Amino acid sequence: MSTRLKDNINSQYVKAANALTSKKARRRIVAYVESYDDIYFWRTVLSPFEDETRFFEVMLPSKQHLTRGKKSVLMNFIDAETDGQERVGPDMIACVDADYDFLLQGATAQSLRVISSPYVFHTYVYAIENYQCYAPSLHDVCVAVTLNDHRIFDFHDYFTRYSEIIFPLFVWSVWAYRTGQYSHFTITDFSRVTDPGNFNVQQPEASLTHLQRKVRVKLGELQRRYPGNKAAYLKLKADIRAMGIAPQTTYLYIQGHHLFDTVVAPILTKVCRMLQQERQSEIAKATAHRTQKRNELTCYEHSRQDIKAMLKKNTGYVTSEPFRRLQADVRRYLDGPPRQEPTDATASPPAPSAASAPAPPLAQ
Repeated sequence: MSTRLKDNINSQYVKAANALTSKKARRRIVAYVESYDDIYFWRTVLSPFEDETRFFEVMLPSKQHLTRGKKSVLMNFIDAETDGQERVGPDMIACVDADYDFLLQGATAQSLRVISSPYVFHTYVYAIENYQCYAPSLHDVCVAVTLNDHRIFDFHDYFTRYSEIIFPLFVWSVWAYRTGQYSHFTITDFSRVTDPGNFNVQQPEASLTHLQRKVRVKLGELQRRYPGNKAAYLKLKADIRAMGIAPQTTYLYIQGHHLFDTVVAPILTKVCRMLQQERQSEIAKATAHRTQKRNELTCYEHSRQDIKAMLKKNTGYVTSEPFRRLQADVRRYLDGPPRQEPTDATASPPAPSAASAPAPPLAQ
């Protein structure tokens, strides 16, 4: 037996600890997450379910070693000293990014654990960064950064079109990871192609045209490499849509760091710069003399916020369909029987000869 009691903490331990408290005390449910950045997100998920009978404590799986990441979270729920018995349970849950595990639908051991365990909750979208970049909420982020509510750019329209363009290539990416062909088309390769490149707020169409050209080139390359893959591709495409992933929202399911740092943040930076210049021009025209102008501009500069910091605090995703789906899972866990296994419609990926090959660790 481990010399450290905390090393053997499991759901039964937390349940026993709850039993030792006053009968009027609220039940404590431990929720383990992957990193410090995830704590705030999962707090927004779980807070609505707290009441006078229960509360959640969101934390990293190890305070001693500061280990982070999905593997750390999931491995903390396997007790080697009890024949592999899971440590998760009604009083201890795991909360992780979906990455591609949701899309793989059980094609790997990790994917099967993530989608089937009633005590492991995942984001549905690739990662929390995808939620933070939820397109309908990006104008509000711009307002928070610039204190200017002028809508000079339609984020929802742009990312709808962006998603529709990359969707065919996204299907190929999922196929590569479901079937073990990832060495020929990695997530890094996919991210490189789906970078829209030089973006102009006043002429966004140019970046989409450039993106579409790159996607077509890569599609042609993949079709030539796998000429007999059409039937499997079309079946997977239908499966993906049946999972609730529409071509118009593909951006929510691509690598989160890529979306945040390479796509959304640069666009927000340029939009916010224009909004700031507009506000500064308004101040300059409205002020009566030089001293007042300088004071007003200084006050405005001190009121502005950092773009990435505000994006990370964005909670506009709470109205999104994947977020509501995640909260429905939490509600079922608290109120009813465990979540059901994946349906046959989504659990059977196309299986070429390489289907048995394990998928590699996904980029975080």
